[in-house]
Amino acid sequence: MAEVATGLRRELGVWAATAIVVGTVIGSGIFLVPKDMILHVGSPATVLAVWVAGGILSLAGALSYAELAAAMPEAGGEYVYLRKAYGPLWGFLYGWTQMWVARGGSIATLATAFFLYLGNFFPALEEIFYVLPLPIGPGGGPLEVRYGQLLAVAVILLLAGVNYLGVRFGAGVQVAVTLLKVALIGALIVIGLGAGQGDFRHFSSGIPAAGGVAGFFAALVAALWAYDGWNNVSMVAAEIRRPQRNLPIALVAGTMAVMVIYLLANLAYFYVLPAAKVGESDRVAAEMMRAVAGDWGAAAVSVAAMVSIFAALNGSLLAGARVPYALARGGLFFQGFGYIHPRYRTPAVSILGLALWGSVLVFSGRYEELFRYVIFASWILYGMTAAAVLVLRWKQPHLQRPYRTPGYPVLPALFVVGAAAVTWSSLWNFPRESLLGMALILLGLPYYGWVRRARRGAGAPGAEGAGS
Repeated sequence: MAEVATGLRRELGVWAATAIVVGTVIGSGIFLVPKDMILHVGSPATVLAVWVAGGILSLAGALSYAELAAAMPEAGGEYVYLRKAYGPLWGFLYGWTQMWVARGGSIATLATAFFLYLGNFFPALEEIFYVLPLPIGPGGGPLEVRYGQLLAVAVILLLAGVNYLGVRFGAGVQVAVTLLKVALIGALIVIGLGAGQGDFRHFSSGIPAAGGVAGFFAALVAALWAYDGWNNVSMVAAEIRRPQRNLPIALVAGTMAVMVIYLLANLAYFYVLPAAKVGESDRVAAEMMRAVAGDWGAAAVSVAAMVSIFAALNGSLLAGARVPYALARGGLFFQGFGYIHPRYRTPAVSILGLALWGSVLVFSGRYEELFRYVIFASWILYGMTAAAVLVLRWKQPHLQRPYRTPGYPVLPALFVVGAAAVTWSSLWNFPRESLLGMALILLGLPYYGWVRRARRGAGAPGAEGAGS
């Protein structure tokens, strides 16, 4: 297997793998996106239906990915699967998109959410200290730089340092912080649902909204940002012990756990707050706790949110850095990104490179613009990866598959249809962010052509990627 030559070590067990799923998925979304969702659909019942739809869609994806991950437990996740199913160009485009759009954008979005919550304690973080008079800011306006964005960059670089020091160290941080944040969110749910101030009539409240199919899918884009990250564990497959067993367990159990947590949290929000109040609140969980316990409750939620975001950001860096690393090892990216630190056995350059790019993206937009930028690009590739289950069953029927997707071929096909609908909805509702993401993806094509020509000129084998 290709990983033997790379020097990566299989040091992660099933708990660490599951913590990467849960810890990366549950980040900022559950604390921030309910406002965006209620503004699109208008009623708490429909918001809950959107959460269920997003959870089912994500679970269908996880069940499909589990087959691929168990059959090909190599570093890079979807890069490996797409290369096998469709050829090196598609593997390259996945890795390119992860680096410049999806993973870099996720890191920037999470770091931005971290400073938004820290702003509860230090309002000066929201202050603007510099304005660049160019139309490159949110909505095409001037670029405004806030003090909090500098702090967000510092958090990204801190966690890059943590993951630089070894996968076991980074995973240990992930397990500890994930357990802490699940406990804190559990406490928030119990307090909210047990609150004497709650009222079941809130579930029948509503606000004016576009609604309909368009509103449902626009809300689904926000929900899928909150669910995003269930696939990250496949990126570190080369460092997981007994991957044929542990990867499917982590993918499926982690995604199901997240779905339950999200539904319970939203039940608590709407039990305490009417729809109109949720629609007004940038920090709905904090507003819920303020209604129940006063200012100290809102402060406690802000701490819980920062712990949650910290864990998601750590997991995103830990897993995401393995993609440009795998791309470089296959000869399709800057060679330095394939470097393994001789002592810590980590893809050191890839970790630092991804962290620096995520830091640049911190300055490119506000929270909502950033997550929309990520979702459009990500779900194109998620759909193609689930379709790879169908393609590889046909192209490589004898490939050893320790785990097989239940409900094949219906489940992967349904996920592909769902991914296509989400992609179209994102483009229709948020064209600026979607087209920006698409432009960055397409910029990879001339780079790919240049790499292929350079490799042929140097007499290297075709850029099929390591392990092909």
